[in-house]
Amino acid sequence: MPREVVSRTSLPGNQLAASAARRFVRAALDAWMTGGPGPDERLTADAVLVVSELVTNAVIHAGTTVELLCRLEQDALVVEVSDHHPARVVRDRAELEREGRDGGRGLQLVAALSEAWGITYRRDLKTIWCRLAAAHDPEEHPAPPAEGDRTLLPVAEFLAPLPRQAARRPDGDWISRGSLSFLAEASDLLAGQLDEDMVAALAGQLLVPRLADWCAVWLGADGPGTTGPRLARVWHAAESRIDGLRMVLEKDPPPPPPDGRSGAVPWPWPATADGADAVGAALACPLVAGGRCHGTLLLGRTGLMRMPDEVIGLIEDFARRVALAVGTARQYARQAMISRVLQRGLLPAGLGTVPGVETAVVYEPTRADVVGGDFYDIFPAGGGRWCFALGDVQGNGPEAAAVTGLARPVMRLLAREGHGVAEVLDRLNRALADEAAAATLGDGLGPGWETGPRFLSLLYGEIVPGDDGGVLCTLASAGHPLPLVLNGAGTVRAAAVPQILLGITDDAHYRSESFRLAPGDTLLCVTDGVTERRSGNRQFDDDDGLAAVLAGCAGLGAAGVAERVRAAVHGYDVAPPDDDLAVLVLQAQ
Repeated sequence: MPREVVSRTSLPGNQLAASAARRFVRAALDAWMTGGPGPDERLTADAVLVVSELVTNAVIHAGTTVELLCRLEQDALVVEVSDHHPARVVRDRAELEREGRDGGRGLQLVAALSEAWGITYRRDLKTIWCRLAAAHDPEEHPAPPAEGDRTLLPVAEFLAPLPRQAARRPDGDWISRGSLSFLAEASDLLAGQLDEDMVAALAGQLLVPRLADWCAVWLGADGPGTTGPRLARVWHAAESRIDGLRMVLEKDPPPPPPDGRSGAVPWPWPATADGADAVGAALACPLVAGGRCHGTLLLGRTGLMRMPDEVIGLIEDFARRVALAVGTARQYARQAMISRVLQRGLLPAGLGTVPGVETAVVYEPTRADVVGGDFYDIFPAGGGRWCFALGDVQGNGPEAAAVTGLARPVMRLLAREGHGVAEVLDRLNRALADEAAAATLGDGLGPGWETGPRFLSLLYGEIVPGDDGGVLCTLASAGHPLPLVLNGAGTVRAAAVPQILLGITDDAHYRSESFRLAPGDTLLCVTDGVTERRSGNRQFDDDDGLAAVLAGCAGLGAAGVAERVRAAVHGYDVAPPDDDLAVLVLQAQ
């Protein structure tokens, strides 16, 4: 038996990783074949192509450091590409096509060029491996391991389902030694998923090939308007047989368990399209959590008449974790839907067409499942006046939504009754102060509800189109980041003075300022999610950073200015924004 040689390297998670990986593979094959007939051109070309695809996918979809391992065995080259984002589940092309999405061609290429391939998940690592057939036997020309190489356990053994290694590690031994680690890894990975289809995908790839040769996840209906059960995921140790297995399983969905029982029961072995799996043991394990069945986990192993009791117990423990993850994902989806509906009700259905003014808005709540604290509005107030507002309620969630639900209709009503900018703010402030003094929000609702006052920062103004071009703008800022004006000469200035937040005291009085926006002048309004965006100890608007960005927007339309500001905020730090983001741009025509 020839000595197996291994070369490995770590690659940065950037655009240079793929080219570095290609050079590494060529160099490794050249070094191993030194003194021999030279590397097979086909093997080298296939290996370079496969590595390039897998490393590129890891960089794009995981964004972490990429670990590359090449192993020359007796009659094959094994390649492993690993990333440090195991919670990001690999999805094949067939699954993406069923969802109407593009992608997955890289894995198709790997499957076409490889004898076998698969995916392995660990607590902090996800590995895609493939085995490429060699054209000649390296035993005839053994190559000494390069410096730093070391002999490892065969990669096939490392990646194979542990129960298959009966001679070295029988089921009972592995269950006693490895089950807790397996369940801990599964819990960590499943806990990071908030999409039920991703939970199903991850469950299948965790089970195969460790405990099963194939598995499928059926998910039941979730609420009115949904149909079920549906076959959310099918996974097979032989990737080429997934579609055939799916076709067979779709014809016979498992029934819900009687009385909500969660124990695993034997299931008829499915005859796949090619008939290769003639004998095996299969189980159906209901996914029950909180007394509710979310679906069924099906799995099977060839070569057995029945599953060992130890394996059944482990699978039932695993299924409970999958059920909890599916239930959590569904609860998150329901909360996100409620928040989206509520958020739409607190925002205008669309931006009105203001005569003589081009408008643009960027609105990005931090979380999909929580109503944001930012809001905006543009509406006609009668008499040729158009009013606009950009506000930010302290905090977020239903408490913030209650303040927005009070402020926006009151503001619209006062404006349409003919009140000016300053008077609208005075009256709105008294209404909010009265509400804060009452402090009734959350009374009797139990722990977790905040009952203290909620303050509001608001930029509010009105514009009147002029007969000779441009518009007359009147506005006031109540505790809000000051608006900026960019004129035709490229000069930026503040367009208001700071004043107290709304809702703090009922005797505050506000004053407004009026100015003319000439054709081409731009008014930029933002929330503190822009100005207070952090990078280390610095904020985006330190040293007038927002004014500098706006000064570079000369010549852009309203939409271009809004997008330039949004891109600058996102690019200010590698971490995503941690506050709601709202930008309102008005440009005189």
